[in-house]
Amino acid sequence: MDEQLANLSEDEYYSEEEKKDKVDKVVVLPVPEEEPAPESENDDPTVGLEGAAFQSRLPPDKMTSQEAAAFPDIVQAPPQSQKMFLYVRNRLLQLWLENPKQQLIFENALPQIEAPYNSDGPLVMRVHAYLERTGLINFGVYKRLRPLPVKKRGKVLIVGAGISGLAAARQLQSFGMEVVILEARDRVGGRVATFRKGNYVADLGAMVVTGLGGNPVTVLSKQIAMELHKIKQKCPLYESSGNTADKCKIVAKDKDEMVEREFNRLLEATSYMSHQMDFNFVNGKPVTLGQALEYVIKLQEKHVKEKQCEHQRNILELQEKLKKNQNQMISLKDKVQDLHKQYKDASEVKQPRDITAEFLVKSKLRDLNSACKEYDQLVAQQKEIEEKLLELETSPPSDVYLSSRDRQILDWHFANLEFANATPLANLSLKHWDQDDDFEFSGSHLTVRNGYSCVPVALSEGLDIKLNTAVKQVRYGPTGVEMNTTHARNSANPVVIYKADAALITLPLGVMKESLRGTGPNAVQFIPLLPEWKTSAVGRMGFGNLNKVVLCFDRIFWDPNANLFGHVGSTTASRGELFLFWNLYKAPVLLALVAGEAAAIMENVSDDVIVGRCIAVLKGIFGNSVVQQPKETVVTRWRADPWSRGSYSYVAAGSSGNDYDLMAAPVSTNPTVPGQAPQPSNLPRLFFAGEHTIRNYPATVHGAMLSGLREAGRIADQFLGPQTTEPQQ
Repeated sequence: MDEQLANLSEDEYYSEEEKKDKVDKVVVLPVPEEEPAPESENDDPTVGLEGAAFQSRLPPDKMTSQEAAAFPDIVQAPPQSQKMFLYVRNRLLQLWLENPKQQLIFENALPQIEAPYNSDGPLVMRVHAYLERTGLINFGVYKRLRPLPVKKRGKVLIVGAGISGLAAARQLQSFGMEVVILEARDRVGGRVATFRKGNYVADLGAMVVTGLGGNPVTVLSKQIAMELHKIKQKCPLYESSGNTADKCKIVAKDKDEMVEREFNRLLEATSYMSHQMDFNFVNGKPVTLGQALEYVIKLQEKHVKEKQCEHQRNILELQEKLKKNQNQMISLKDKVQDLHKQYKDASEVKQPRDITAEFLVKSKLRDLNSACKEYDQLVAQQKEIEEKLLELETSPPSDVYLSSRDRQILDWHFANLEFANATPLANLSLKHWDQDDDFEFSGSHLTVRNGYSCVPVALSEGLDIKLNTAVKQVRYGPTGVEMNTTHARNSANPVVIYKADAALITLPLGVMKESLRGTGPNAVQFIPLLPEWKTSAVGRMGFGNLNKVVLCFDRIFWDPNANLFGHVGSTTASRGELFLFWNLYKAPVLLALVAGEAAAIMENVSDDVIVGRCIAVLKGIFGNSVVQQPKETVVTRWRADPWSRGSYSYVAAGSSGNDYDLMAAPVSTNPTVPGQAPQPSNLPRLFFAGEHTIRNYPATVHGAMLSGLREAGRIADQFLGPQTTEPQQ
């Protein structure tokens, strides 16, 4: 999750030609009538051919490695064939994106492909089949023009009805496979969970759509009644005045911007240390982002001390010069007085003086003038030295790198980064924590005003889902899989066994970690044990924690036009405690965030105490007389949740993006090295999806969804055969 609340505008990603292509093709998302247009993301332009590729996360003018593997005949053919392929691919994507509410079938697509690109019907059919199999078209919730296959070919068990499991299930079902989802909760969605009571709505888990440009959720938003609302970037910060009786004051804009600039400079410095200086290990242990930041801060503090020492040295040097100058002036003054007496004595000799007496007078006058001139120079030097001393003494360097107030504001920005990564900075890999930054989507970040749970509910329609079904044991062998399950809330119920050809495991990483430790009543046992390369990746990766406090009031007492306001904590240790409040919904609801170290600490604090702290913070900001007691409250504890054991993944120190690839790799009975082609007698039976299995889009709903689409294609390729077979010569 990026710590910024907005990315580049979509316009920056399209050429002038593409902009012209898409002007007349605006798709309107559902927007409440009373909402003014600027308040909602009510236009997602359907784009030209290049834009269609961009929206599908593909390069518009070249084949990907996955496409090259599926179409080796095109790769080996003349360049004109690749040009044909790319046009057909981009045009099919465009046709799908223009109307994702309806299945795009080959028969309807072919007539809409312009000549001469429609001349090779078999190629169009192959490309259409490939895009469908890889989840680039005909995914999500759409009207089918062809009924589902009656005869099922192969059976798949999916563990978990989160976004990844639901997305995969819909795909596999459409491919003609039998699918059963086993879900331990009494609802679908997993970590997408929405609190609903009366008019009150609040997302307890995922709640932000991180840009529409390139995001598959954009397609879902056209298929499902998602009320998307742009999140305004403005976020005033409130800090305590130090007197509990006084209201908090807003941090001045220039102060906030100055500290934010320093925050960004610190991050840039840690990046330089890692990628340019290779400062990634100390005493054989990987360096964390938190360690590097504090190290840079200490270097800055050391630099401040060095500046202070240099300042004092400069003062001492000037004082020494002044002392030397004054000693010279005293000595010269005595000399001037002596020369003046000698000159006076020589001048008193009566005329006519002989030549010797005259020479003596003139020589004494010359010496006196020279001494006076030298004295004047010393006076001028003294003035210059005194001016420099005054300048140094009146403008000393800062005695601290950051004042205590500046550090508190900096800690707020650190807390925001801990929120984005769902873990204290001391846990993040310095080298790899931001390894997915290059794959951020374009456009403003948005929230789902009617609650994100509308997505999993819509995706679950028509699927065979066994709720309250906890998987206790997964056995896999050369011929298939078998799972022992119990009722999630009553383990005394008899064990129910499910069998299938393969299984897709979408357990959250936190549950996988617990299962490998063999601890906890909800641990899942794998028989045989998962291979070492898989379990090591599970161990290295981080699974974070982020909690929310939902506060439902009778009326709004905050600025209704601000989506965010921050509260600056008093200590580094508590910086993540109720540091950010979100105002996102139509009803008077505030969401308070608890991140970093505070997220874990406050899981052991009662709801009443946590809500009381929230109210105290709000009264400090808005005044005692304005803030009322909330009508409804909810406090999340994602780490304690037995079916998630945390919120989302992060790249821990010692881990890297490669571990996400290892998490995604399927497992055979006789495990092979990841990436090796499976043998027909040792085909994979366990497949893995979820936000922790997708290197480029981790810790996101869209990442979970894309991983589900990926695995559905992989499973179908194995059990149904690939859809892009080369034509017979």
